[in-house]
Amino acid sequence: MPSNFGDKEQREEDPSGHEQRFDQEKAVKRNPHPDFNKVEASRPDWAERSEWHFTKTKRPGWKLGQGANDGGGSLQKKHVEINPYEEGRPAVFNYKLLISGIIPRPIGFVSTRSEDGSSTNLAPFSYTNVINHDPPLFTIGFAGGFSNAKDTLRNLEATKECTINIISEHYIEAANATSINAPYGTSEWSLSGLTPAPCTEVKPSRVKEAIFSIEGKLLSTTEFESRATPGKKTGVLAVVEGVRFWVREDAINEDRNIIDPGVLRPISRLGGIMYGRTVEGCEIPRPDFADKDKEGETTGLLKPKREDQ
Repeated sequence: MPSNFGDKEQREEDPSGHEQRFDQEKAVKRNPHPDFNKVEASRPDWAERSEWHFTKTKRPGWKLGQGANDGGGSLQKKHVEINPYEEGRPAVFNYKLLISGIIPRPIGFVSTRSEDGSSTNLAPFSYTNVINHDPPLFTIGFAGGFSNAKDTLRNLEATKECTINIISEHYIEAANATSINAPYGTSEWSLSGLTPAPCTEVKPSRVKEAIFSIEGKLLSTTEFESRATPGKKTGVLAVVEGVRFWVREDAINEDRNIIDPGVLRPISRLGGIMYGRTVEGCEIPRPDFADKDKEGETTGLLKPKREDQ
């Protein structure tokens, strides 16, 4: 896609593109509730006192070779084999399967601006992750190809800049609001009530409410083609380099290398319209072979690889 082909030109050439994406969203039927307000009203209130805490693992005395900690219960269950390209299987089935099975997923709350600086965009993406630390690299996955690119991708491709903000509990509603199908030109910053803050290395604003934000510069993009419908572009992977970090001072340690999960309180993405909280954790040291061997845990377990493994 030419870098000077901006959002304005795209909409003039294909003004229905923006609306088509929201028609596709309706077809996914992500929300399973005919009356969500009624369903939500029947649920318990938000547990404000759910403080971050540690627990033991399910089986603290686990030894090498003991396998799963469920007493073999999972081995009694049968599996269903699914061919993602099975004839008659809609691609949206794979989408719904993957977003409900690959969980929890971190959410990249991405801020961008147009090349001429006349417009900005703020949107959440759950196809986001860190893939390297030197240099700091992040991936962002976009549904759809360049010809029907979302505003975030179009801006990122044109300017090569963005910020990635991590969503925390205290602004989950505001972050979710930025996915609204508002008319073109409407500011997500205004609709969400969130606060833009200046950056050092890039022009897009970071979210001031965010406890952890990353200034990023685009390294590369890869466009993917449908297996079921050859020629149809179905996704774009962007690789972004982190060039500056911002961490709220009460969340970072003295060495400025560890963020406190009890302060970050990150929100993750689950399937459908579900989000997840992270309020507890357990710690398991990485085993050292020499120690385990000395303790006798490796006895009888040092065997060559079998054909069925």
